Order: sequence, then structure tokens, then C-alpha cells
Amino acid sequence: MNFFEHQAAARRASARLVFLFVLAVIGIVAAVDFAAWLVAPSWRMLAFTSGITLLTILFGSLYRIASLGGGGEAVAQQMGGTLVPADTTDLSLRRLRNVVEEIAIASGVPVPKLYVLEEEAGINAFAAGFSPSDAVVAVTRGTLERLNRDELQGVIAHEFSHILNGDMRLNVRLIGVLFGILMIGLIGRKVLEYGRFGSSRNKNAGALLVAALVAMVIGYVGLFFGRLIKAGVSRSRERLADASAVQFTRQTAGLAGALKKIAGVGEGSRLSHRGDAEEVSHMLFGDGVGFSSLFATHPPLLERIRALEPGFRDEQLERLRAEWRAVPPDGLQEDLASGLAEAGAKPLPDAREQMRVSPPRVAAQVATPASDDYRRADAIVDAVPEALRDLARDREAVMPLLLALLLAEADDVLDAQRKVIAARLGEVAADHALRIHQQLTADLHPALRLPLAALAFPVLRLRPRPQLEQFLDAVQAVIDADGEVSLFEYCLARLLNVQVRESLDPGRYARFGRRKPGTVRNEFATLLAVVAQAGHADPARARLAYLTGLQRVLPRDHLAYAPPAAGVLALDAVWEPLDALDPLAKQAMVEAVTDAISSDGRISVAEAELLRTICGVLHCPLPPMLGE
Repeated sequence: MNFFEHQAAARRASARLVFLFVLAVIGIVAAVDFAAWLVAPSWRMLAFTSGITLLTILFGSLYRIASLGGGGEAVAQQMGGTLVPADTTDLSLRRLRNVVEEIAIASGVPVPKLYVLEEEAGINAFAAGFSPSDAVVAVTRGTLERLNRDELQGVIAHEFSHILNGDMRLNVRLIGVLFGILMIGLIGRKVLEYGRFGSSRNKNAGALLVAALVAMVIGYVGLFFGRLIKAGVSRSRERLADASAVQFTRQTAGLAGALKKIAGVGEGSRLSHRGDAEEVSHMLFGDGVGFSSLFATHPPLLERIRALEPGFRDEQLERLRAEWRAVPPDGLQEDLASGLAEAGAKPLPDAREQMRVSPPRVAAQVATPASDDYRRADAIVDAVPEALRDLARDREAVMPLLLALLLAEADDVLDAQRKVIAARLGEVAADHALRIHQQLTADLHPALRLPLAALAFPVLRLRPRPQLEQFLDAVQAVIDADGEVSLFEYCLARLLNVQVRESLDPGRYARFGRRKPGTVRNEFATLLAVVAQAGHADPARARLAYLTGLQRVLPRDHLAYAPPAAGVLALDAVWEPLDALDPLAKQAMVEAVTDAISSDGRISVAEAELLRTICGVLHCPLPPMLGE
């Protein structure tokens, strides 16, 4: 399956989850009603108990989901995670950050925040959040100490698969659903505890304790089935994530090695905080609790290893266990011993180079980077000048840096843009942005603008909400400072806006689209007309490019080529409807935009970056390099 098919499957899984949850709730309500009927056979009593039970479960689910409304950070902090600074000098943390940055750039998404569970010696990790813009990747201290770089890559690639395939939203909802089901049992247990230590002279105490006992039993029976649902959903997603990680990192040895170490070292993948670990068990890379059989949230370790290395045998695992009992594995030492040899990556293309593309090929690349993309990501990070990388990790410099990416070349426009930045962020920030802009113009390859923004994003997210609101206001003002804004500058500003908005209020933007192409005809026409006009000075060629794209997505419609009078600003009205498209409709949309940008089957570096930016706004992340 490609990205869009994965998204469609995730949406179906969410629908199945809701259906199973409804069945579980009906079962719990029926059980409570049956117990109430035995005590007091009255229809009024049945209505009362049904209402109270439903409200309790609903309140519990909504409360738990709301408590995770902060996105991935809320989960990481609940688990005791410690934030990894962007400018860390710790060798193991720097290695982790390098791996995560490379994989994020290869997949075309913002670099997520990183957390380490310092007190956990087991080998484990998880990704949490509602969308890539608020995603968090957390690893245990055991993961950093035991795994070498290839194995760490395999684990992180596995977690990125969850980010890209929409699993994170499903995982957060699972937490809320199970907590709601558990509420009945928790209330019953608390009443029993109170009754045990409280007064027993009340004549109604016996009946109350019996009712509490019944509620606790019913609640935990409901939780039993809830955990079965969670385990079944999780096992299928974990197999998919393993397969995606192999495709991502171009080799099976890293992921298989991580799984072997989980099976072979004493700590395995267990987490010490068992209560929290059980709640997030379906998010983890490895089983953090120890459930087996029907309750296991992950396939058996040997099954996962053999899926990667079919010839792996039990006796080989026993030899590894004996070896690691004598000398526990040390990932950093293994890296030093191996020399960290890497195959050479294809260099960045010349800024004037033309690449051959096909729309189906581009759509297949969305959120599905291949082995070359990973190697290119390593080269891309190295190609970003060190001074600019330092700015991307500097809390005070990150806003001027991102604004500098949007500044124009003409002096009169630059002066107007400087004034609007100064009015919102101050003179110091405005002057800093201009100095960085000069550096970008001299040193930055066109293909490095989006990766640089991706590197800067985690640091930007650390700023307080009022400052981020001021930053977004400054971004919009920079774009509006002159009516002749390029399509790329407009889309980059929009992409920054989308990512920051989603990180500020992640729960609000977490959704799978359902709209069909026929419901957004005018929006398609506007987007394709703007793209075609921006890419072709000749109106006849622009019209041909527009019609080529339209034929791809709406073959039966006849919408005349009519570039909007507002130019790129007309796109303000199209993003939300197009982003709400059904996943498979988005695939057609990506192919249509590719057709409009490259009607001759070839695409320049600048056009490729424009395509990547548009796809990023519409949550269809593309790898750093296109072409066949």
C-alpha cells in the first residue's frame, strides 16, 4: 500500500474501533441494567442506570482525550520523558538527534520533538501526537545505550511509520476509549475502598457495597474486551511499521538487530512504570508490559525477527543471550568499532537541472521514502552550512531565520518587509532577518530551504504561544508587504502557518478527510490555474498545463482556464476544502498538481520544491528529491 491507501486503511480502522467501542458500551450498559433489574425491576430504574452508565463512560473518554489535547508532549511527559535540547553536546543524544533529523528530512515532515525516558533501562520507544506537526518521538535510556546507529535507525524509522500512516491519532483515541470503559470499574473500586475503611453503621451500606462490587466486576469485564480490541488493532499496525522501517532504511539488519537485543538482554523492552506502560502499550516499539497471547499488543519477537531474517533460529538467539549476559551490548562502542561506514549519497542536483517525473510516481513517493532518500537526507543535512544549522538550533535566532526564507530580492520590497517585521517583533529581529537573508542568498541551495525549515521547527515550537502568534502575524505581514509574492514564498508561509497552528492546538486539526473531488471542483480549478500560470509565462502553455492537470482529477468536467485576479492570494480559500479530501482523492490531487507543474514530464529544482511545499500544506509530505 502507498501513503494514501495507508491513510484510508487507518480511517477504516478508526471506524471499526468506534463500532467495537459502541458494542462494548452497549454490553456494559446491558450488564448494569440487568443487575439493576434484579435489585429493582422498574423501567424508570433501567432508564436511570442506562443514563448514568452512558454519561460515566462518555465523560471518562472525553476527559482522558482532553487531557492529551497537548499532543505528543502530554504523553511523553506523562511517561516521565526529558526533552532533548536541539543544541545538545551529549554524544548519545547527538546521535539520536542526527538520526531523527535525517529521517524527518527524508520523509518530508517537520523534525519532531525528542524525549528520553532516563529511568528506563529496557529497549523501547514510541511516537505520539495527533499530526506530524505536533509529533514527539521518545526513546528509553536503554535504547540509547544498547543499540548501535543502524539499530537506532531501524527503531526510529519504525516510529516514523506510525507518524506518517496516521497511527498516532488512532493510538490517542484508543487511550481515551479504554479509560472510558474502565471508569465504571474504577468508580466501583473506589466505593469499595471507601466502604471498607469508612463507617459500616449505615443501613444502606451493604446494598451500596454490593452495587459497587457489581460495577467493578462489570467495568473490568468491559476492560477485558477493550484490551482485546486494542491488542488486535495494535498487532496489525506493528507488522506494517516493521515493513515500512525496512523499506525506509534500505536494510533489515538494523531493525532485526534491535529486536534481537530486546529478546537477548535481561531488561528486554519492559518499562518500570507498569501502570503508565499498560495505557500506552499499543504505542511502544516493543512490549513494555509483558502481556501475551490475545492481550499482546505486539507480534512475538521471534516472529518479527524471522519476518526480517527468515533463517534466524532459536539456537542463534540463545548464543546471543549468553554472549550479552557476559558482556552487555554497548551501542556507541559498536559504532566506533564499525567505523560508521556509509555508502555515498547522490549529490544535490544543479539548481538549473531538469528531472524527469511522472504523476503516479510522485504520488507513490508521498510519505514513502526509498533507500536513496535516506542517503540523500544525510547529504542534505551535511550540505546545509554549519552556521545556518546553528541558527536553526538557536532559540533566539529561529524566528528571524524562518522569516529570512520569505524575504524578497528587490531592495524596495526588502525595506517594506523589514518594517513590518520590526513593527511586530522589534528592530533587532528585523535586522537579524535581513542579515540571515543575505547569507541565504549567497550560500543556500534551493533544495535546502525546506530541510532548513524542518530543522528549525522543533526549536520554534519551544516559544510561548503569544510569541508564536506574533510570529505568524509577522509571516503574514511579510507576504502582504508587496503584491508580487512568488508562489513558492506564499506556499512556504502557508506551510509554516499550518505547522505552527497544528502544534499549538493539535487535537483540533486531527482528522481524516472524507470529501470527494466532485465537491471541490472550483478549488481544484483555482489551485491548478495558479500553479499553471506561475510556471508558464506563455498563456497558451499555461492553459495546456492547467487542462492536463484537470483531466487527471476531474476528467468529465469542463472548467475553463481562468487565472484568478487575486493571483496566489486566491489560494487562501482552497486549502481547507482540499485538505479535507478523502485520502484516495488526495492521491489524484497530487498527480494533478504534478501534471500542472510538469506538463512536459520534466521538473526543475525550484518547481520540485514548490510541489513539495504545496503537498506539505495539504499533509502529503514528499521526500527531498523527486524523479525516476
